[in-house]
This record gives sequence, structure tokens and C-alpha cells, in this order.
Amino acid sequence: MVHSMTAFARVERAGSQGTLAWELRSVNHRYLEPHLRLPEALRDLEGAVREGLRQGLSRGKVECTLRLSEDNTGKPLQVDRERAAQLVAAAETVASLIKQPAALNPLEVLAWPGVLVADATDPQALNAEAIALFDEALTELKAGRQREGAELARLINERLDNMASEVATLRALVPQMLAAQRQKVLDRFSDMQAELDPQRLEQEMVLLAQKSDVAEELDRLSTHVTEVRRVLKSGGAAGRRLDFLMQELNREANTLGSKAFDPRSTQAAVNLKVLIEQMREQVQNIE
Repeated sequence: MVHSMTAFARVERAGSQGTLAWELRSVNHRYLEPHLRLPEALRDLEGAVREGLRQGLSRGKVECTLRLSEDNTGKPLQVDRERAAQLVAAAETVASLIKQPAALNPLEVLAWPGVLVADATDPQALNAEAIALFDEALTELKAGRQREGAELARLINERLDNMASEVATLRALVPQMLAAQRQKVLDRFSDMQAELDPQRLEQEMVLLAQKSDVAEELDRLSTHVTEVRRVLKSGGAAGRRLDFLMQELNREANTLGSKAFDPRSTQAAVNLKVLIEQMREQVQNIE
């Protein structure tokens, strides 16, 4: 089964040290490109998160955001004495430059970031909780990519069915169109009341048949359609292979259009190119 590169996952869990929430968003990209946003207290997780993404995904731009809402209820407050001393010393240095400075307010010192802290959390336990939750989020993201991939495969198969129908219809019409083209040439000579050289006429007919022969293009279109079906069924990281096949299908459709000698073959070539372009848009999202 093929997978889409577009999906979203969000998981949240209240733990012993607060509430953790992961949000994972992925969109199509040529390679795997992770973008991480982690709280300062959990920066150590970056390597493990990147490795988890590398093991679980092949392609896509993936944004990973982790939020931590710490629960400090019931935890005694502590003063970072070293930081407070540094702050007081800095304030006294500034006060020495001012005539009649105001007295230093202890509450202002406590309000300074990093001076008043709660009990230190257990970093190892918090990291373990965050990684376990990340694994759940990644599993949910992969499930979403799988569901969308199944829908993309269904849409592509519908267009492959339409392509196969166009090719089969055109293949059946080719002898009739060649006969009509031959008759047009004969009628033109007849209207001109020109003396027909049977040998020259036969040469012209052979040349016309060669220029109008689209059997090879139709065969290759059928072969590529079969290969696209096989790749979709095989699954895995199939996006690049499918993109190459779309290019090959488009090449054959262009050649078919250049050889068109009847309005029906021209319309068939246009229809095929429309179907190929629709599939190409879907393939851009496949991993």
C-alpha cells in the first residue's frame, strides 16, 4: 500500500510533571525534512526524534512541535541563590552610579526570570514520557498517511481505467481511420482527374501508413499503465517511481498527438494528457 506525505497527528497526556502535547504535520517534499520545536527543558530529545522520523518515514516535510505545561501545584518554591546574588550585585553596581538611588526591593529580585524556581523535575523521567508520547503521535501520523495513500491509489486507479479504455477504443478505431485516410487520398486524386501511377500510389499509401502508425505508442501506453498498477499494489516508497512513469506516459501521449491524422485520434490524445496530468497531481503527494 502506498502512503501519502500529507497528514496531521496530535496526542496529549498528563504526566507526573505536567501535560505533554505533540503535534506532527507532514506535507509533500522531495526528501525527508524534519523541523522540530521543543521546549528548552527537552532539547535533549532532538536526536531521538530525528532518528524516529528517519526510521518511520521516507519522504516529506515534517513539523514536530512539543508543548510542556508544567504542573507546579503543591511544589515548594526555591530561590536560585547564585542567580539572585548576581542580580543584586549588578543592581548595586548600577546604584553606585546614581545619586540617591532607591532601595532595592526584594520582590523585584524574586520577579526576575530564573530567580524563583520550583523543585527541579526529573529530566530522565520527563524525557521518557515525551519519547513514549512521540511514538504514539508518529504511529497516528503514519496511519493518517496510509489512509490518504489508499484514497490517492483509488483515484489514480480510476484514471488508469479511463486511460485503458481510451487506448482500447483508439486501437479498435485505427484500421477504420487508416481506411478513411486512404480513401481521402484516392478521392483527391480522382477530383484532380490525375492519371494514377499504381506503383507511386502504393508508395504514398505505405508512407502514409508509416506516419500514421500508432501501434507502438498504444502498446507502450498499455505497458506503462500496467506498471503503474503494479507499483501502486507493491506499495512502499513509490512516489519517485510513479513520478517517472507519469513522465513516460506523457511522452507517449505527446507522440500520439503528433501522429494524429483524424479528429478522433486527436481527441483521444488530449483525453489521455488530461488523465495523466490529473494523476501527476496525485502522485506528487505519494511518499
